[in-house]
Amino acid sequence: SGLVTRVLISPLDVLKIRFQLQIEQLSSRNPAAKYHGILQAVQRIFREEGLTAFWKGHVPAQFLSIGFGAVQFMAFESLTELVHNSTSFDARDSVVHLVCGGLAACTATVAVQPVDTLRTRFAAQGEPKIYPNLRHAVVTMYQIEGPRTFYRGLTPTLVAIFPYAGLQFFFYNFLQQFSKWVIPTEGKTGGNVKNLVCGSCAGVVSKTLTYPLDVVKKRLQVGGFEHARAAFGQVRTYGGLLDCMRQIMREEGPGGFFKGLSPSLLKAAFSTGLIFFWYELFCGLLCALKSPESRERKEG
Repeated sequence: SGLVTRVLISPLDVLKIRFQLQIEQLSSRNPAAKYHGILQAVQRIFREEGLTAFWKGHVPAQFLSIGFGAVQFMAFESLTELVHNSTSFDARDSVVHLVCGGLAACTATVAVQPVDTLRTRFAAQGEPKIYPNLRHAVVTMYQIEGPRTFYRGLTPTLVAIFPYAGLQFFFYNFLQQFSKWVIPTEGKTGGNVKNLVCGSCAGVVSKTLTYPLDVVKKRLQVGGFEHARAAFGQVRTYGGLLDCMRQIMREEGPGGFFKGLSPSLLKAAFSTGLIFFWYELFCGLLCALKSPESRERKEG
């Protein structure tokens, strides 16, 4: 499910990254801007780079998706179990989900940050490509920029990921409890649809609240990669998190922190909804397999 979801959302990811990195205003009234909106950007990328451009960075993105998801949910389940066994707090409480979800996401972020940086670089490059393949990118970045380059943008990522993931689990849990009051679940299908809707809403709200830090992260990740961005318009060099935020505010205004929000929200709703949908579905299947009735049937 994760593999299929990532394939489907890759074009939205490429659009989001291209919008986030553009210094010029995303408007048709600005003739210097390469991209004005979603439809215009799709047409231009297709015309200049071909259909495969929408899947640039897809391989590292798959590693990112699988690695992040596996580490995040494993850490989340371990932390909530620890809370249940070691404290008096209710492991199903929304605040517990907020804290455990944030800590789990921080753990996953550190583990997959190098792959995230690679994904951003691939999606950001035009034609001709600077990095023809993943191996070439890793070797080139390591030799020219050193090992620390793989962790560019880690600070804003960690600052953003705790509230993002924490709020994601918080709103998902809150919406699940709220839906029990409003929409009674009827059968297995109704429960799965409810999980899908609650997950999508949680992803949209969480992404919007933490989006400015995602823009800063992307700008920092392409630091030292300015030569590959020359064909896309203006480029900037940032000295760190605060310097990046200051420059964006001064040159682009508050709207600069929300560039690419539209494709990002579409991606967040689609991917988050499916992630929680499949997560709950497989958890239910595993619980059913481990239930006493299932064991009795096997023994019989």
